[in-house]
Amino acid sequence: MTVTGGVLQAVPALPSAADTAVRLLARGDDEPPVTLPRDPAREAARRELSKQMYHENDPSWLQRALEAFWDWVDDLLGAASTATPGGALGLVVIVVAALAVGAALWWRLGTPRRRPVTAPALFDDRPRSAAEHRAAAEAHAAQGHWNQAVQERMRAVVRALEERALLDPRPGRTADEAAAEAGRALPAHSDRLRTAARDFDDVTYGGRTASEDTYRGLAALDGDLERAKPALAGSGGARPDAPQGAAG
Repeated sequence: MTVTGGVLQAVPALPSAADTAVRLLARGDDEPPVTLPRDPAREAARRELSKQMYHENDPSWLQRALEAFWDWVDDLLGAASTATPGGALGLVVIVVAALAVGAALWWRLGTPRRRPVTAPALFDDRPRSAAEHRAAAEAHAAQGHWNQAVQERMRAVVRALEERALLDPRPGRTADEAAAEAGRALPAHSDRLRTAARDFDDVTYGGRTASEDTYRGLAALDGDLERAKPALAGSGGARPDAPQGAAG
């Protein structure tokens, strides 16, 4: 091993870029310095650092993605806590309050239900007379239960038409079907019958709340239908509700 200018000449074998740098440093003091162009030196360093041996312990792409995600969450929470009165504690209080409100609404309203594609039948399995439906409707109305009152009054209307043979008793009939069929027998009341069927569907399946006026209008329709005369085939278009003389 020899020394020139105080610098060791014999060195262990190094990669090419580093070897070149060491040889340049090992030149004597009396020799002019040698410089490498910047671009070739940068390219040599890039090639050297791109070797697999330098990246064996690098994190995987999944680890890098998770770290980026948690950094984003940390920045988001930090910004929220800065903007929230009380800092991080205030943010926690707001989150807990929001969860409590959501739980209360879920408990009060229950699981949302989808409206059925086709309306269920107007009547249940237990047949009742029109008078029984009217009595039930009046009992609900006396307590201010307008939804139930509307439902029972609509059932009374349809049952009364069945009892008068203006509608054929048919299990599974819906309110809309009953209104359409009754409107053909009592055309002067067809519009009010359709409105009554719509009110029944709204409070029964649409989640709406009936009012006292809705019930009173349906009760008036029930009374008018009781006094109405059905349209007769071949009547020549005469009004079915027109006053008629005494039967001969």
